[in-house]
Amino acid sequence: MAKQWVYGFGGGESGGDSSMKALLGGKGANLAEMSRLGLPVPPGFTLTTEVCTAFYANKRAYPPELAGQVEAALASLEAKTAKKFGDPANPLLVSVRSGARASMPGMMDTVLNLGLNDETVEGLAKLSGDARFAYDSYRRFIQMYSNVVLELEHGAFEEDLGAHKDFQGYRSDVEMQADD
Repeated sequence: MAKQWVYGFGGGESGGDSSMKALLGGKGANLAEMSRLGLPVPPGFTLTTEVCTAFYANKRAYPPELAGQVEAALASLEAKTAKKFGDPANPLLVSVRSGARASMPGMMDTVLNLGLNDETVEGLAKLSGDARFAYDSYRRFIQMYSNVVLELEHGAFEEDLGAHKDFQGYRSDVEMQADD
């Protein structure tokens, strides 16, 4: 049997518990435990800490079984939420959070709203009835992804955003409209 690299939680599932902190990381173990206890945890899945260890031990390559397990976990998440990742009409958005065995300053930051793109943002705008919310979420996703994953300086985005707000006479982000 292939090694289990992915554990689901929420939506009636708990692939772990609080005793699995070394394997699931602090956040993953706590989400699994809350799910096990029957608390209303939104569904998701955790990649084990062993994925990171295997990645570095294998010349920066992921374990071969990981892709299939992530695809299965994503399909389960889609079924539980009645949404589909990449679907322009009913997009599933995912948050990616780091979760080491122990809290570690300087760890990867969170990336929210993975799944938004030029097409799915239109679907989110229609579903929510709030284009401003959808485009603001997309802007924030682009900023987070660029900073956390692509390691681009966060300040460059803030400078452009600040210049736009100044030009429009806005003092805060919440004053921006969908067209902005």
